[in-house]
Amino acid sequence: MQCRKNLLIRLKWTLIEYKPSSIVVPLPGARNTGSAGVRCFRARNSKQLIRPLTRSLCRFGRPGFLQCPRYGIQHSRSLSTGATQVDSIEQHRKRLRDWFSHMPNEEMRFGSFSVDNWHIDPVIAESSPKENRELTSRLGVYSHIEPEKSRVLKANQMFASLSDTSAPAKNVLLYGMVGMGKSTVVNKLILDWCDGRLDQFDIILPFSCEDLSSQNQSTSLNKLIVRKYTQLRSILPQIWSGKLGKVLLVFSDLEQLKLDFRLSKTELCNDPNEPLPPSSLLVNLLRNYLIPDANILATTRPSAVDSVPSRYVDRYVRICGFTDVEQQHLYFRRRLNLSPYDTASENLMNMLYRNLQRQSQLTADCFLPSYCWIICANLHFLHFTTADMPIQNLTGLYSSFLTLSFSGQIVDASSQQNISIVRYIAKTVGKLAYEGIEKKKMLFSEEDLQNCFELHTKTEEELNQLTAFQTDVLGFFMSPTAQHHSEPLLRFTVPAMQEYLAALYVVLGEKKTVLERVGNMVSETIGKASEDVTAILAIVSKFVPFRIITLLRLVNIFPRIFRKINTKSKKGIANTMVFEMFKEDDELNNDVLEQINESILGKEVWVSSPPTGDRTSTQCFELFPMFMAGLLAQSNRLLLEKLGCTIKNVTVREISNSLKKHLSKVTIEKLPPSELMDLLLFLYELQNEVFAREICKAFQSLTLSQVKMTTLKCFVIASIMNTSDHPIDVMNLSLCNLSEDCLKILRPVLLRCKNLNLQFNNLGLGAWQEVSHLLQDPNCTVQNLWLCDNVLSEAAVNCIGPAIARNSSVTQLSLLHTSLGDQGVKVLTPYIQENARLKDLNLASNDISEEAAITFVEMIKKHPTLETLHLYLNEISDSGKKELHTLSREQDGVKVLASITDGSNISAYWTLILKNVTRNATNRDQERMANYLTLFQNELKFSRQQIRNPWKKLRLLRVERRVEKLLRNVQQGK
Repeated sequence: MQCRKNLLIRLKWTLIEYKPSSIVVPLPGARNTGSAGVRCFRARNSKQLIRPLTRSLCRFGRPGFLQCPRYGIQHSRSLSTGATQVDSIEQHRKRLRDWFSHMPNEEMRFGSFSVDNWHIDPVIAESSPKENRELTSRLGVYSHIEPEKSRVLKANQMFASLSDTSAPAKNVLLYGMVGMGKSTVVNKLILDWCDGRLDQFDIILPFSCEDLSSQNQSTSLNKLIVRKYTQLRSILPQIWSGKLGKVLLVFSDLEQLKLDFRLSKTELCNDPNEPLPPSSLLVNLLRNYLIPDANILATTRPSAVDSVPSRYVDRYVRICGFTDVEQQHLYFRRRLNLSPYDTASENLMNMLYRNLQRQSQLTADCFLPSYCWIICANLHFLHFTTADMPIQNLTGLYSSFLTLSFSGQIVDASSQQNISIVRYIAKTVGKLAYEGIEKKKMLFSEEDLQNCFELHTKTEEELNQLTAFQTDVLGFFMSPTAQHHSEPLLRFTVPAMQEYLAALYVVLGEKKTVLERVGNMVSETIGKASEDVTAILAIVSKFVPFRIITLLRLVNIFPRIFRKINTKSKKGIANTMVFEMFKEDDELNNDVLEQINESILGKEVWVSSPPTGDRTSTQCFELFPMFMAGLLAQSNRLLLEKLGCTIKNVTVREISNSLKKHLSKVTIEKLPPSELMDLLLFLYELQNEVFAREICKAFQSLTLSQVKMTTLKCFVIASIMNTSDHPIDVMNLSLCNLSEDCLKILRPVLLRCKNLNLQFNNLGLGAWQEVSHLLQDPNCTVQNLWLCDNVLSEAAVNCIGPAIARNSSVTQLSLLHTSLGDQGVKVLTPYIQENARLKDLNLASNDISEEAAITFVEMIKKHPTLETLHLYLNEISDSGKKELHTLSREQDGVKVLASITDGSNISAYWTLILKNVTRNATNRDQERMANYLTLFQNELKFSRQQIRNPWKKLRLLRVERRVEKLLRNVQQGK
C-alpha cells in the first residue's frame, strides 16, 4: 500500500509539472481500437487521469506505471517492447555489419584488407539526366569527366537540403559506370550506420535488384523484409508507423529490374502486405505512394538513369572516381598497408607516387577505383611474393578482377537471351583487342568499333543491348583520347587488359572463320533437331548462297568437316601462342614481369646495370601469349565457368598437345635471357606440372644473365625447374641482383647445377649465408662456382669459409675482384688448407699485397688437390711476380699465375675482366677505377715484355691501347 501511495504522489507531481490539457493514456489489456493499436482514454484533468490509474493499480496489485519521458507515464509492457525494439535494431546492425564487411576471396588475396583501414571515398557530385547524356556523346562511350561546376558531396550529404529554404531529398539516384565505386559508397554508408557514425537514419534496409530480379513470384514488401531480415519480424509494424524514426531503403543495381511507371502497367499500391512483382514494389516506392515517409537510395548504371522519371527523383548524384593523384596514392598506401619503417616498401611507394605525379598512363588508369585494385594486385604479385605463397598466376589476377566486377551479371535484364556479360565482352571488345594486337594497334576509331561489333548484322534487340553495353561497360575498358586535327580515337585504359581480352577471345574460340561458325551451328542443330534439314539450311543460308547449298549433302558432310576444322583451330591457338611469344622484333625487350613493373613504377626500377638491349618504341604485346597460357589453367577455367565462359577439358588437352610440339622445337635454340625468363613464366602460367616437366627436360643450361631477379621470378624458376630432377649443366645468374630470399627460393635448383655463375650480384651478408648453406648441403653437385665482383667482407669470409672447407664438390672457385685484401686472404687461408677438393682458385684483382700473396702461396703450396692459383691484377711488383713464378716451379707446388697472360688458359679470364671493367666503369668510384685500369695496363706491359711470339705481342698491344683509351675517359670524367 505504501508503494502505491508513493507512486500516486509521484504521478500527481508529474501531472502538475506537465499540466496537459489533454493526455492520452494507453490502458493495459486494451484491444486494437486506436491508431497506435491500443484503446485510449482522453483525460481533461488530473482527477480523471488518476481514477482509472488507481483502478488499474488495484487490479494488478503492484505498480503498473513508470514515469514517461514525454507524458510522464508508461505501462510496464511498453518498457519490454522498447527493449525488444532496441535489441532487434542492434541485432540488425550487427548482421548488416557482418554481411557488408565480408569480402570475397579475390578481394582478400592481395594486401592487408580492412574496411576501416583502406577505404577511400571516390568523388561524388550532383548531376542531372542531361549531364548523363552528355557524358556518352563521344563515340557512345561513357567519358571520364571530372566535376568542374557541379557541387561535390560527401556520402552523408546526399539526402541533405539543396539550400536553406528547400526540403531534404527523399529519393536519390546514384549512378556511374562499372568500376567507379557505387558499391563501395553504399557499403561504406551502411557500415557507417552500423558503427553509429551516421545518425541521419534510424534504420537502413538494403536490397539487391539482382536478387529481386531472380524472384519469379509476387511478394509483399513486408514478406520481403521478413525473409531477408528475420531479426526485424517483431518490430515490422513500428518501422512503417514512424515510431522507430527515419527509414532508408537502399536498392543497388537498378538496371537489373525492368521498371515501368505507366499506371496501365504498374498499378498503385500503398499496402506493404499486398503481394506484387518486385519491379512494381520498387515503382510504388519511388512514386512515394507505398511508404511515403521512407527515404530511398537507388544505384544504377548510366543507361538506366532515364528509366526513372525525373519527377520521382529529388537528387541525381554521379560517381566521379579518383579525380586526384593524392586520392590514388592514399588508396595504394592503405591498401598495401606498407610500413613506414620498411625501407624497401617505402622506396616502392615513393617510385609509385612519382610516377602518378608525372600524369603518366598510370594516373589515367587509376581514375577508376577498380583499376587501382588491379594495380595493387600487380604490385603485391610482383614485390611481395614469398617462398611459401600459394600458387597464383598473373592471369588469375585479371580473371579475379573480372569476377569482382561482373560476377553473375548479364548484358540486358530485359532480354530473354540472358547472355553472360563477360562472354559478350570477349566476343566484342575481345575481338577489337585481338585485331589491335595483330596490327600493332593501340588506338581505335569509330569505324573500328562498328566493324568489330558487326552493326550491319544486328537485330533491333541486339542493337539495344549493344547501346546499353557501350554506355555502361565499354568505358570500363576503353577511354577517349584527345586528338588534334583528327577524329576522336579510343584506347584501352589499361594496355594489359587489351592483351587479356584478346587472349580470352582466342582461347574461347571466338576467332572463327565463316566455315567454322557454320560448322559449329550445324553441329549443334543436328544434336538438337535430329538432323532437321530445314533448320540446317536456314543457318547455312546466312553465310553460303542457296544454290550452292542444294548441290551439297550438308547433313552428312558438315559434322565430319567441322571436326577437322575444330581440331585445326585448336592447333592454330597453340601456334599463335608460340608465334607471339618468340617474335623476332621482341628479342631486345625486358622480360614481361619487368615490363609490368616499369609500367607501374616508371623506369627508376633499374638501380643496377640495365639490360644491354634498348626497348623498342613499338608496342610488343608480350603479355598476350602469357594470358592465353594462363586461361588454360584449371583454376582460371573454374573462375571463367562462373562468368559464363566455358573452356572444356578436351579443348585444353588438344591445345596442350599441339603446344608441346611447337615448344620442343623452340627450346632447342638458344634463347636470349629475357625470352628464356618469359618462357618459364609461360609454363608457370599454364599451371600444368606434367606439361612443364616434359618441356623443362630440354633445359640443360639456363642463361638468365642480366635478368633483374625478384622473389617472384625466382619462385617461377623454381616452380618450373622443380617439376623435373634432371641435372643442369650451366646456370648463369650473373648481373641478376640476387638477394637472400632469391637464393633461398632457388636453392633446390642450384644444388643440381654443375657450373654456377653468381658474379656481379652485390651479395649481402644474408646472401653469403645462403651460398654457405648451398655449399654445405650434402646434395650439392656444383663443380665450378663463380662469385666474382661480389664484395667479401671479413664477416662474409667467416660465413662462407667453413662451407669452402667442408664442401666436397667444387673443384674451381673464382673469387675475382671480391675486395678480399690482405685481411680477407689471411682469414680465408685456413679454410682453403682444410679443403680437399679444390683444383683451381682465382683471387685476382683483390688488392692483395706482394707480401700477403707470397705468404698465402707458401701456406697452400702443398695443398693436396689445388693445381692453379690466380693472383694477377694485385699489388705485386715485377720482382714479386718472378718470385711467385719461382715458388710455382717447385716440385709438387701449386701453379701460380701472377701475370695476366701466364698459362694457356688465362686468356678467357682477362678478356672477361676487360669486358666487365668497360661495362661497369660508370657505376664505380672514378679514382678507384683509374687505379684499377693503371694496374691492368702495367700487367699488359709486363706480359708483353715477357712474350716472344710477335702475334701475341701485337694482340696484347691492341688490348693495352683499349685500356689506355678507357683510362683517359675515366680520368676526364667521361
